[in-house]
Amino acid sequence: MYAIQARRLTKTYGKPGNQVHALRGVNVDIPEGQFVSIMGPSGSGKSTLMHLLGLLDAPTSGGIRVMGQVASQLSDKQRTIARREHMGFVFQAFHLIPRATALQNVMLPMALSGTPYGRRKDLGAAALRAVGLGDRMSNRPSELSGGQKQRVAIARALALQPPILLADEPTGNLDSHTTQEIMELFRRLHDQGKTIVQVTHDRDMARYGERVIVVKDGQILRRPS
Repeated sequence: MYAIQARRLTKTYGKPGNQVHALRGVNVDIPEGQFVSIMGPSGSGKSTLMHLLGLLDAPTSGGIRVMGQVASQLSDKQRTIARREHMGFVFQAFHLIPRATALQNVMLPMALSGTPYGRRKDLGAAALRAVGLGDRMSNRPSELSGGQKQRVAIARALALQPPILLADEPTGNLDSHTTQEIMELFRRLHDQGKTIVQVTHDRDMARYGERVIVVKDGQILRRPS
């Protein structure tokens, strides 16, 4: 079964006569359990593609299926539920609340989804232990290294145990040693069965995926198996 499928995706910004074509008829199939790297230079359309695959934005035309659900047939509320149930997101910026502890940061999205407090705490603690931060649950972001902050962000993405993890330049703010640690963490999550889609401009990072999709000027140049 495919975790994500996209057909003839286009995304256009601006008004007629002054339009930017971010994507031009892109087709993508991502089987469950695959680790995919979407690679391309700045402005290639790779982040736009990830946002569409993650249901964070809607295409100008074309169709997307996530875990068998047709995105165009979902209401805004149903799209939100689909993202919560099927996907976790990790971005280059950590987006942590400075005054909150690591555990509180991980618990926050679950509070917004209505998960009971006791369940939030249990899931958040389990997620932090899974990324090697079981001894940092009470630390605030200012007391954590860059790599530890990104691990908190990953734990937050994993807390509700979604089958798909989408990461947009997840190591862009990290040094080379910490970058390797985070990518090894992604590899372990993949080995545990997660579908991972990472966006990167870095060839070394892209090689962690078992499959690389190269995007340029809004089109897929090559799609190695």
